[in-house]
Amino acid sequence: MANTHSAEKRARQSAKAYARNRWYRGRARTYIKRARTLIEAGQLDEAEEAVRWACRSLDVAAQKGAVHENNASRRKSRLMLALNRAKAEA
Repeated sequence: MANTHSAEKRARQSAKAYARNRWYRGRARTYIKRARTLIEAGQLDEAEEAVRWACRSLDVAAQKGAVHENNASRRKSRLMLALNRAKAEA
């Protein structure tokens, strides 16, 4: 438990930031999962739109600091790679 006023304040700030970051990360994960599911199902038109939404949500999460920029970039790259491979096979 925090013993000083500044430590108590920092604990409050951390809790708020954690909740906010969790929302952005969760949103990104949802869109990524939706895109991957559509890619695996072979629904490439819907998957393309889902990948676009996933990339957008990852950009927002990175901009807000919920995920590292390189992490967001890597995930976007892998999503696009999966989509392009599925398109090539179809």
